[in-house]
Parts: sequence; C-alpha cells; structure tokens
Amino acid sequence: MKNWWKYQSENLFWFVPFLMAFGAALYFTMPAEPYIIGLPIITLGLITIIFWNKIPNIIRGIALLCFGFCYACIYTHLVDTPKLKYDLHDHNINAIVESIDYTPDGKRLYLSVRASDIRAGDGMARVRVKIGNDIIMPNIGDNVSATVGLFGMSPAPAPETFDWARHAYFNNLTATGYVTDLKIIKHANSVNLCEFIHHKSESFLVDSLVLGYKNMVPANDDVIWTSAGVGHIWSISGFHMTLLGGWLFIIFYFIFRSIPYITRRIPAKSPALICAWVGLLFYMCLSGADTATFRAFCMTTLVFMAFIFGRSAISMRNVAMVFILMFLINPHYVMQAGFQLSFAAVFGLVWMYDVVKPKMPHNKILKITYASVLTSVWAGIFTAPFVAMHFGTIPTYSIMGNLILLPIFSVAIMPLVIIGALLSVFGILFPLNWAHQIYDMAFQIANWIAQLPMSVIDVPHISNAAIMCFILGLISLIVITPYKIRLNIILCGLFVISGVICVATTPKPIFYTTHDNELVGFIDDNGKLEFNKSRASNHFFAFNTWKELNNEAIDTPNPRRKHDNGVYRYNNIVYIQKFVPLMNNLQKLCNDESVDYIVSYWNIDSEKCAHKILRGGFIMYPNGRIKYTPANRPWH
Repeated sequence: MKNWWKYQSENLFWFVPFLMAFGAALYFTMPAEPYIIGLPIITLGLITIIFWNKIPNIIRGIALLCFGFCYACIYTHLVDTPKLKYDLHDHNINAIVESIDYTPDGKRLYLSVRASDIRAGDGMARVRVKIGNDIIMPNIGDNVSATVGLFGMSPAPAPETFDWARHAYFNNLTATGYVTDLKIIKHANSVNLCEFIHHKSESFLVDSLVLGYKNMVPANDDVIWTSAGVGHIWSISGFHMTLLGGWLFIIFYFIFRSIPYITRRIPAKSPALICAWVGLLFYMCLSGADTATFRAFCMTTLVFMAFIFGRSAISMRNVAMVFILMFLINPHYVMQAGFQLSFAAVFGLVWMYDVVKPKMPHNKILKITYASVLTSVWAGIFTAPFVAMHFGTIPTYSIMGNLILLPIFSVAIMPLVIIGALLSVFGILFPLNWAHQIYDMAFQIANWIAQLPMSVIDVPHISNAAIMCFILGLISLIVITPYKIRLNIILCGLFVISGVICVATTPKPIFYTTHDNELVGFIDDNGKLEFNKSRASNHFFAFNTWKELNNEAIDTPNPRRKHDNGVYRYNNIVYIQKFVPLMNNLQKLCNDESVDYIVSYWNIDSEKCAHKILRGGFIMYPNGRIKYTPANRPWH
C-alpha cells in the first residue's frame, strides 16, 4: 500500500481542481440554501489547512472539497444579481445599450437599466429584449427610452435539468422580454469595433468565427453540423485559438528572423510568441471572452510562457492550473456546458499525449493521420457523457466529421474569414465570398454525414448521480498512476458501468408541474405526454424539457388533455387551474378517498386535507415518489 501511495504522490496536484469542483457542484445542486455561521472565517481556516505542510493529504483533500463548497456559497451571495419580482407589460424605461446579439430570426439588445425602474431592487440591472425590424436600431452605448415587456427567470422545469434562473443570475441577467417602442435619446460618443465589422462584412461566418455571436448560424444548418459531430466549430475555443496563434507565430517569427539586431541577442521565437499572444488577446476581447474562449486563451498563455522559458509546454499540471484559475474567477463555470466540454476534451488529450504517449508512426503523413484519429476518438470519449447530459444525443459519426471537415475549416474557411474580416473594413469582400463558397461545399459533406443511418443516437435523461459516476470514472483513468495492477482502468470501468446502470434503471416520471403550477403534464395510456395547455409563454422550455425526459421528439405539437368541468383527473392526482372549478370541487375532492393529491394553480389551504395538497414544482414517479424542483435558492 505504501508503494502504491508513493506512486500517487507525484500526481496529487491533479486532484486539486476536481475536489474544488465537486464541492462547488454540491452547493449548486442542493435543494435548499445552506445556513452556515461564520462562513468567511471557516473558508480562511480551510485555506490554512490546504497550505499547511504538516497536514495529511487525506485531510487536505477534504479541506479542498469543503473550500469549493464554501467559496461557491460566498461567491453566490457576492454576485447578488437583481431579480425581477413581477412580470412587466408596456413598461417605460430609460437605459443604455450595453451590447447587441444577432440571430437569424432578429436582433436582441442587452440594456443596462436602474433596477428600481423595473422593480428589481437596488443597483443596476441588465435585461435582454428582442427588437423588431420595424424599430430603429440603436448602437452600443446609446442612451434610449423604450417601452418593454419583461419576464423574470424561471427555475428548472424539472429536477436536475437546466436551471435558466441560475444561469442568468451568474451571467448578470435580470430579465428577458421584448421592445414595442424605442427612441434614441443620446448617441454614443464612439463606434464599437464589433458592430463596425459586423455591418461592413455582413457575413454570418465573421459573426460566428470572429465576433463570437453564437446564434448566427442558420438553425437548420446548426442541426446538420451538430449531427455531423462538429457543432463545436461555432464556439470559439481551443481550435480557433490554436489556429490563429500558430499563424501569428509563423508570421512574426519570419519577420523577426529577418532582423539581425534581434536574432543576435535573443531567439526570434520569443518576440514572435509575445506578438502572437497580443494578437490572441485582441481576438479574445473582440469575440466576447466566452468561457471556452477564455479557457483556451489561458491555456495558450501557459504554453507560450513554457516555450519562452524552455519548460514543458503541455502537461496535466498546466491544465489543472488553468482550471483552478477559472474556478476562482467564477465557481459557477463548473456547471456550464462550455466549461465542462472544454476541460473534458483538454484533460483527455493532454493525458493521452503527455502521460500515455502513444507510439506514433515514422511516416509524416501516417503520423498526422494517426494523431488526428486519436485526437478525435479521445476527445469524443471524454466529452460524450457531457454531450449526452446537456443535449440528449450523441453524434455517431463525429470521428468521420472531424477528420473530413476540420481540415477544411483549418486550411480554408478560417484563414479566409479572418482575412476577409480585416479587408471588409476597406470594402474588399472577395475573401469572404470564397469562404462562403467553401462553406457551402463543407455543408454538403456535413449534410451527407448527417443523413447516414443512425447518425444521432438519442439517450435517456442522465441524472446527477449518473454523471457523477461517469466523471469519477474519467478522473480515475487520468489521475491514478497504475502500480502492479491497472487500478485506474478497473475503477474507470466500474464507475462507468455504475453510471450506465443508473441511467437504465431511472424510471420516467408520470406527472410534471412547474414551480407556479401553471403548466402540468400527464402521461397518457400510450406513454405520451399531454398538457393542460398547448402554449405557455412563461414556461416555453418546460414543454421540450418534459418531452426529452419522456424520450419524445422536441418541438412537436403539445397535445392538450381534456378536463371535466375544469378538473383534470390522473389516477390519484387531481389538478385544477381555474378558480371557480376549484371552489366548486375542493370540499368534494378532500373527502374523496380515491384522491391522494391535489395540485392547483391557486394557493389553497385546508386543515382537513392539508396532507393532499402539493405545492411548487415537482415530478412524480410510477411508485408514487415525488421529487421537488429547487425554487428557493438565491438565484430564484
């Protein structure tokens, strides 16, 4: 045992980011807000334990887990994003245009407004509103007066699903809505560079690959790219940073090589790397510094520093350091899909090339092909659990898609788009025209891949327990050093099998309701979902989320269940939405022994049948077990 632990001691630092992330994830997924007295003092004590050399590593590991939990709790209360208390209609506000988001369906403004003006408390609030084509479009920085409709953020429509309220809270977003009228009070004093390039280029490729607008790819095209396994190409991350960083380094390297005054004193690669880093910093700021973009920039920074100082450029330690840095900046990153997918792929690839060190062929062409296949396979394996959890599908032919399509983007589309974005400022558009022609050709290939049989595999809902098993399996594989027996592979297999069993044995709910009991869903005799209404603007995502949980195709019509004089009856559950049917039937339902549960849109109370009345959002399983949706956390 001592020898085994000695082998592990060399890699103990690799455990640090995972322990902190587990602690934060535990906090974010709790059903209720923990109440801890003296939390800042406890956190300082945990930091002392972590850095005290005489503390055993087991205790230090527990302290790291607790630190992640406490740090996430403190950070959450420090954020304190204003929350909209009531939905507003035809409400007048004065605001400043903070940014503009473009989509194929229209434009969305991000407005900075006083929170008190929208009844959301104190401070400044940030709202996102959709603007119609018939309204004069303002510029970033303009002071505007607008008539808006605003809606608060809804909690998750079901337990362990995407919580829009939490996501908005940590992205400083108070409300979403629409604009019915807008007047520009004062124009901005300067021109925004992103807006300038957007209007000059008029290309969704520039918007997506340079400016960081995530929703500019046509919706039908986006489905095809995702089915072909290359949907990640539209999120600026390590792929884009590596390409641009490599091009900039080569350009500046040859420039500095041609200056003898520099090359006699320092290697040309050092100033070339610094100039390339400045270019990447500009690219990150221009593209909006999204989570994946920032992670890639931090990782590239460490690699460049390693090259300059002659250290190992790619290592698990560097990846762990970037992980810790991003965690300290915002611990909620660990709950976001971009962060999880980025680091899952990077940890897997770095472990494979730095630790496993696969034997490469001597032939250069075979070496490049072999490395490309290994990269696609390993990145696909490590990201598969997160892709399945967040998107409910797994692209079957992602390896083929990456091997065929990524070289086209690397060699042709990305260079032309970067050059075209720069030249479009001067009215020169032919590089972008060529890029769009090549894009059409690549799209045809992606469409062919997407049309292959079983190109996309639908997977059941993955619970928190299941994803935890998958994560522990991958962590065991990369952080445990084999000694005599390959314990890392054994543990990985056991955890993955446990995760699969967990997914396979989790039953489907038979009844759903939102947190305000406005929308409910029933499972009919054929196993299909029926709703009490076909539309609900406040719960737009609930329809599709519940369909995914029931393994139904999303964006299909929402069939309405028939009611009996305003009373919806489902086995031993009764739901009533209207006030008059509630008053006419409540006493009878309370005395009805065949009714075990009563759910109503109205806040009802009755001493005689309080045990029957259910409130809040929840799902019910066939065995009668009820699982509630958290709706009383700081972000709700």
